[in-house]
Amino acid sequence: MNTPCYHCGDPVPQDTTWTVEILGQARQMCCPGCEAVAQTIVDSGLTSYYEYRTATADKADLVPQQLQSLSLYDNEDIQQDFVRENENTHEVTLSLEGVSCAACAWLIEKHLKREAGVVNIRVNTTTHRALLSWDPAQTKLSQLLSAIHRLGYKAAPFEADNQEQHYHDTMKSYLYRLGIAGLATMQVMMLAVALYFEVFGDLDETFRNYFRWVSLLFATPVLLYSALPFYLNAWRNLRARTLGMDVPVSIALIFAYCASLYATVTEQGEVFFESISMFTFFLLIGRYLEMRARRKAAAASANLLKLIPAMATLADGSQIAAKSLKVGDVVTVLPGESLPADGVIISGSSVIDESMLTGEPLPVRREPGHDVYAGTINGDGNLSIEVTQDRQHSLISNIIRLQDEAQASKPKIAEIADIVARYFVATILLISACTWFYWHQHRPEDALWITLAVLVATCPCALSLATPTALTCATSRLGRFGILLRRGHVLETLCNVNQLVIDKTGTLTEGNVRIVTTACFSDVPEDDVLSIAAELERYANHPIARAFSAYRNADFAFDTVENEVGFGLKGFRANQEWRIGKQAFAFTDQNQIPSAQDFQVWLTCEGQAIAAFRLDDPIRSDSKSLVSAFQAEGIQVTMLTGDHSENATRVAETLAVDKLISGASPQGKLQYLQSLDKRQVALMIGDGVNDAPVLAGAHLSLAMGSGTDVAKSSADMVLLGDHLDRVLEARQLAIRTRKIIRENLAWALGYNLVILPLAVAGLVAPYIAVLGMSASSIIVVSNSLRLLKEDG
Repeated sequence: MNTPCYHCGDPVPQDTTWTVEILGQARQMCCPGCEAVAQTIVDSGLTSYYEYRTATADKADLVPQQLQSLSLYDNEDIQQDFVRENENTHEVTLSLEGVSCAACAWLIEKHLKREAGVVNIRVNTTTHRALLSWDPAQTKLSQLLSAIHRLGYKAAPFEADNQEQHYHDTMKSYLYRLGIAGLATMQVMMLAVALYFEVFGDLDETFRNYFRWVSLLFATPVLLYSALPFYLNAWRNLRARTLGMDVPVSIALIFAYCASLYATVTEQGEVFFESISMFTFFLLIGRYLEMRARRKAAAASANLLKLIPAMATLADGSQIAAKSLKVGDVVTVLPGESLPADGVIISGSSVIDESMLTGEPLPVRREPGHDVYAGTINGDGNLSIEVTQDRQHSLISNIIRLQDEAQASKPKIAEIADIVARYFVATILLISACTWFYWHQHRPEDALWITLAVLVATCPCALSLATPTALTCATSRLGRFGILLRRGHVLETLCNVNQLVIDKTGTLTEGNVRIVTTACFSDVPEDDVLSIAAELERYANHPIARAFSAYRNADFAFDTVENEVGFGLKGFRANQEWRIGKQAFAFTDQNQIPSAQDFQVWLTCEGQAIAAFRLDDPIRSDSKSLVSAFQAEGIQVTMLTGDHSENATRVAETLAVDKLISGASPQGKLQYLQSLDKRQVALMIGDGVNDAPVLAGAHLSLAMGSGTDVAKSSADMVLLGDHLDRVLEARQLAIRTRKIIRENLAWALGYNLVILPLAVAGLVAPYIAVLGMSASSIIVVSNSLRLLKEDG
């Protein structure tokens, strides 16, 4: 008789050599097709398919459905919808199923980081999302998803609608399990009360055993179906040799059931069917309410994607899916419609409601040439917009990605709490074993339920939820303020800031620079001077450069232009070197500088003064209140600017800053920050290219939303609007977040320290232990949700 094919089960022909090593053994295959498919499964890391399959594969479906679906994610056309391409890596946000606690997140992170090609992975247990980056030259996305699947979790690229559907399916499943557990608990408790109070004490022992068998009948579906999520999570943890929150819970349920089953069958000892049913019922209630609360905290950023309309109208009147729009497409947006993509207005004008991005309630006027963003709402005009970013690179998508990244970046206090929680479970298991041994020697009839109480009451769920839920709520609230976090340490560091270092132009001032005076020192006409200056300044991205943009004239174009950031620009035209910028940069020979002249910008040709410009930049209306508020909290305010003119002194005196550092180069700004006392925790606020080094080097940095892309990519957070008072609100929120995290940790640790000795002493009944543990988790999550409220 021929050997069956290990893959499909068909007979293996004689004299064939098709084999694949599976599960440590060479397995025979019936044909090259089965050999190729089996080898693909092994190479993709899906060997567990053969361990857990219930039937052999069908020849017509050579690749298991799981592998087929995951392989689709390697298709480049499909990846365009969810994969972001960086310089040498790819990045994707994943939705995770089955993550229940910090131990799950730790397990996934630890396992994935061992995979070749993985650059980084960070899991957020509150949002059930992960941020994964990998090197596509070393591995495929399907292989990394397979690695997560092998751990027992499910992962797929994040889509708001799909996650919403999964959430509702999960909640529906919990309600079914909760309903069965609730009905069983009522029935079993009726029988238990009768047995406990010996209402039927005068009846024959046969009737007592009958009630036990009925209780077993009701408790079994509770154990096998209602409590299934706890077993699955525990099994994942044990397979990966780690301890999660559901391990002690599962041990308690299974031990109680086995002991009760033994007592029922042998008609000896006590039964705990009512404890099993009640235990599961209360656990499910707690988990259900906890999931709803955590969902509320996580929904804010995910809901941003829902603001983008599903369809878009092209310039020719045809409609296509908004996610299919490409760079260069032209779309028409009617009054009252949401914009389908990021773009630039090419015709029409309107007021745009950008409150969902900036937190500012008043709409803003947008004209041709202005940038507009997906999800914002068109007010009263018809707009034609040229798409400048696809869906994956839109501002909304970047906001969600950066929020996920910030939330997944754990501050030190969160990392410590996760480590404590993992070791705490091991400690609880050890204490429970000692508890059972002690009571089994002294009061054997109570040993089991006392041990169950210890296992359940001290489960550190609240400890693991204390920090991530608070951080998620705070990050969501900051999004309402129009502040986008780019680093996970922002909230932690913002509380400790004792030095504010702030740029002038475009930060304390509006950045709406105007040329007030033009002084000419040669026979070049003023109009030509302005045009020459404008053609040089077009190669800079700074508010000062924008002041010259109205005077551009292609007749004065330069052959080459070099931008020396923080100093000025030099260019060659008709074999002559022209310079524009600071006085020290514009003049190669300082003796050529006209005397008694106070101008911010100088224009020279071959070292000779051609013209100079005096500029004005209005101070922001809220700059004074920002400076005063920080000073009121004992925080020193330093204005750090590259401007060395009288204007810098005027702004500093008007705002009454504590210290003025003017005429600083980009490197000089960074050196000043590095020269501060090590006890100083500085918050740097800037907006220009010349601020990028100091923004990257500061303890904490914020870039203005109207600033340059370089500045925003260097900062820890970005102010999407231009209202500086949001910085004050962010600091107040950070302080409240720290307070709530401390309250959560104090409650979680305090509860466990109080309940543990009581449970070990046998003073806590199992159902009280369940109530206490569930209530502790719900209290922690509810306390964190206070951060979402406007009134605190």
